[in-house]
Formats: sequence, structure tokens, C-alpha cells
Amino acid sequence: MKKITLIINFVAVFLLIQSCNDDFMERIPKTEIGRENFFNTRDDLQMYINSLIDWPGQGIYVEASDDGYSTGAVEFRTIMMQPTSSATINSGWNWGKLRQINFFLENYSKADIPQADLDHFEGVARFHRARFYMGMLKRFGDVPWYDKVLEADDPELFKARDSREYVIDRIFEDYSFAADHVRPGGQVGEVNKWVVKTFMGRHALYEGTFRKYHDYLGLPSESYMMIARDQTRDIIESDYFSIYSTGNPESDYSALFNNTDLAGNPEIILLNRSVEGEKNSGYWSYIFGNYEHSPSKDLLQAYLMEDGSYYSNQAGWETKLFVEEFQNRDPRLSQTYAYPGWIIHNTGTYALGTPGTPYIQELARNFTGYHQLKGFVNNLSPVYQASIDWPVLRYAEVLLIYAEARAELQELTQADLDISINELRSRAAIPQMTMNPQIDPIQAARYPGLSASTSQWAELLEIRRERRIELARESRRYNDLMRYRAGNLLEKAPEGLYFPGLGNYDVTGDGYPDIKLIPHTDIVPPFAEREVNEIGQTLIYFRTGPLGTDAVVYLEHGDHGNIVVASDMGSFADPKHYYRPIPQRDVQINQNLLQMFGWD
Repeated sequence: MKKITLIINFVAVFLLIQSCNDDFMERIPKTEIGRENFFNTRDDLQMYINSLIDWPGQGIYVEASDDGYSTGAVEFRTIMMQPTSSATINSGWNWGKLRQINFFLENYSKADIPQADLDHFEGVARFHRARFYMGMLKRFGDVPWYDKVLEADDPELFKARDSREYVIDRIFEDYSFAADHVRPGGQVGEVNKWVVKTFMGRHALYEGTFRKYHDYLGLPSESYMMIARDQTRDIIESDYFSIYSTGNPESDYSALFNNTDLAGNPEIILLNRSVEGEKNSGYWSYIFGNYEHSPSKDLLQAYLMEDGSYYSNQAGWETKLFVEEFQNRDPRLSQTYAYPGWIIHNTGTYALGTPGTPYIQELARNFTGYHQLKGFVNNLSPVYQASIDWPVLRYAEVLLIYAEARAELQELTQADLDISINELRSRAAIPQMTMNPQIDPIQAARYPGLSASTSQWAELLEIRRERRIELARESRRYNDLMRYRAGNLLEKAPEGLYFPGLGNYDVTGDGYPDIKLIPHTDIVPPFAEREVNEIGQTLIYFRTGPLGTDAVVYLEHGDHGNIVVASDMGSFADPKHYYRPIPQRDVQINQNLLQMFGWD
């Protein structure tokens, strides 16, 4: 691991020398080092190719969508709430990474190594190019395709966008070459055959479903569903991976997200490894508490009951109190959300409470009142925190891609469910999914156009639920909403805990009140004058009122209802807001770049 870190640092310096910034328009200096005295050995190629690694860390657990709210600046909310244009939405048009990749592809073959090794390195570089372009295509739609390093006088610098079809064809040519030539093994964190196939399956499912549900594009979709199906089936049939389970459904799932040693875990396809003192995890405590992010009630209500029934099948499900919401639920819920009776150890700026005691929900304005455990390290040891491993790719996602692709192709069988969705449900110890499931009207209302899209729409509803739950708060939901053409779900502000009125409430589940809601017009009394419960604990007071007041907790109806975080989320414009504009400054430089989908 230390060797890889040193290699990456070395090549980062090398790249800095050969190109003083990432400006796509800048010429590589004529006096550059590298072309003549680099790219000669296997070590040279390995050094360079490792420098392209950019796996995410703790940030994978932070995302604003209908699954959670952020008080920070969120781009989709800005464009929904305010007049925006290419002058104000001006990020993402960055091509430095592509230049590095193409520079490698123009020079790697000089190395005197066997052809199979050259093919491996070419495959890894083309994998990185495919990932880069998929990100650009998801953001901008049509983009210019470049497969060479451009000099400042190259006329292609001023080319127009290439079509989505053309770019996607090139992306999957790169992926196909990589899947055929990249080796299956390698060191932890390196690109291997299974990493390639997982990303290829993920992006094929994205493109296939995006084309299908964004029918205004008029593009065929089935072939990409087939790629997603075939690539993930290859991974499944390889028997290299399996769902991590020790028979402890209350903890097996969470063990994947709070672990200092995931190397060798059978579920991990790609790992961002951390070793304290060599490669620090970068962990800090913003995941938990009222920093910026809080999960939503809508996500919580999507989890099944432990008997496999829908949460909304219960009488009074919409007005259940916090403690009731966690009773008899899919155990993944209490491994994602802080639950009643959860013991906090790692307290600090964003995680208040007394170490070693049940956490009392901290409430604050513009937060839902729910707190996220996934990605939070409930351990005070700095060494432990610095050594947390980040699971970049999990086998669970492979199973979800496979099941969804099969259902979209109207091929799904019970056998498919048993090797995919039901593997996940087995770990959670909840009932197996079967064909022709009962329709959940709440889930169906989220995706009203699905019933007309396929004969297996009932199955797809539950596969989408399973995907949302299994990958909750792992930065997958926003992209899913985009490909489902469900951006309208972002128009509803996430909600939080429900309170039927002012007064005392138990949030730890011990039967005794912990908090007291009072009107925002009242003053919180001095500590010595506050109410004490039957076991001698002083209640925590929260001033409550409607949005726009000086209350600490905003309730939907002022003195009762769900916690609310915002009065208005704006409007999602279809199809415009599924894309972003090319920044104005770049269009002024290259007037062949025309804006699309109503952007100016």
C-alpha cells in the first residue's frame, strides 16, 4: 500500500512538471520531460496509470436528493429555485484528466514489455477515459469526443459537440477493450477486470434506462440493458464475490461501512484502502449531527417491515412517532439511521451527547431530526478513524444491476431474484421477493409512468425499492432519479420526525420522556428549573414553530406535524434540468458549442 501511495505522489509531481495546470487549451511545453525518458518500462507505466486513480472516500456518504436534505449549496436546488444560465452554472467543463489519459495512450506502447501487458495498460487507461466521458455525458448530454492530446493550434479544439450516440459508442468501445484485456488481479485499489465490468454494467444500465425513460431522445435502449445484464452476469458466474454475511443481520450490513480492514471481504470489488500513518482516510465527523446533511422521512418509510410487508400497510403509518418508526423494520434501517436507544461514543462538534449513553435526537432548524449512521465512525480513536476503509464498489450493486436489467428486458425469473435481490434480503433476514409482488401504492406513486413501460413493472417497483435501501446514502440516488426521469421527486422538501403537538416525548425508547417541545414564543427556562423525568434526567427543551420564525424546530403546522426543512424546493423543468449548460466563457471561446435543452 505504501508503494502505491509513493507511486501516485511521484507521478503527480511528474504531471505537474509536464503541464502546469489542467487547462484543456494549454499546450504541453516543448521542453517537457516524459516522452523521451519515460514510458520505457513496466514500472513507468504502472506509476503513470496509478496516478489516474481518483476513488471517492467519505464523500460517498453525502448526497442531497429525496433521500436527504443539505443546508449547503446544492446545485440542483439552485437551478430549481433561481433564474440560472451558463453564466451562473459554470462548472464541470474540465478536460485536464482526459488530457492525462490521452497522453498516456499516445506513449505507453514504447515500453519494451510483452503485448499482453501493453494491452492491460491500454485497457486500464481506456477504462479511465470511459469513466471520464460518462461523467461528462451525464452532465452535459452531447459533448465533443477527443481521443488524442490536442495542441494549441489544433482545429479540433473548436469542434462542435458530438452526438450522444457517437460518444456512447466510443465509451463502450473503451469499456469493451478494457473488459477483454485488463487483468483480473492486482493490488488493492488498482483497476482490474471486475472493476471494469462493474463500472461497465453500472453505466450501461444508466444509459439504457436513461434512453428508455427520456423518450424524447428517440434512441434505442435495449442493447445497453443487455450489456448491463451480461457484464454483471459474468461477475456473478465468476464466483469471485459474495454478499458478506456472518449470520448477524443486525450488524453485518453496517460492518461494510465502519471497518478498518475490508481487504479480503468477499463483497468488496473495489476498495479505497486507508492505513494510518501511510494513507489517512481523511475521516471527519460531519456525517453525523447537524452539520449540513440529514436523511429524510421518505427514505425511512421506504424500508419494509421485518415480515416483508410495506410500511404503509400499517394503520396510522404517516403519523407514527420516532420510536414506533423503528419497530419491526428491515434491520438495514437501524444500520443507516440513528435509532432509539443507539449508544453514542464519538461525540464532538457535530455529534452532541454524553459518550456511552443512549443518543437523544438533537433537533435544529433546517434539519429533519433524523441522523445518519452510515459513514459515521462511532469510535473516539484517532488511529481507528484514520484507518477506515471506503468501499467504492460492492457486489451488492452488481446484483441490483443484474436484477433491474433483467426486469427492464422483461426476462426476470424467480431464479434471477434468488441469485440477486434475495441474496441481499437473506443477509437482512427479511422474507424473499417473489414474482408478481403486491403493488405498493406509495411506491407506485413515485414512478407513475412505470406501469406502461414493461410487463414486469410490479417487479421493477420492488427492485427500485431494494436498490434505494441497499445503496442508501451511498451517492447513487440522485443519478437514479435522473435516469428514471423522476426529477419531479426533488420538488418535495424532505421531511423529518412527526410530533402530534407540543409537550414531552421519548426518543430513546426507554418509555421515559427525553425532550420537551415548547412554543417558539416561550423562553427556555434555566437548567435548574427544567422538568425532570421519572428516572432523574433533565428534559432537553426545543422551541417549536412554523418556518420563518425564530424557532429551533420547524413543524409543518407550527405546533404539530412533521419537521420541515424548507418552504419551497422550486420547480424541476423537464428535460432542461436533467442537464447542465456549457459554461458561458467556454461557449464564447468556441462558438461551435451550442447550448441544448433550453439553456442559454
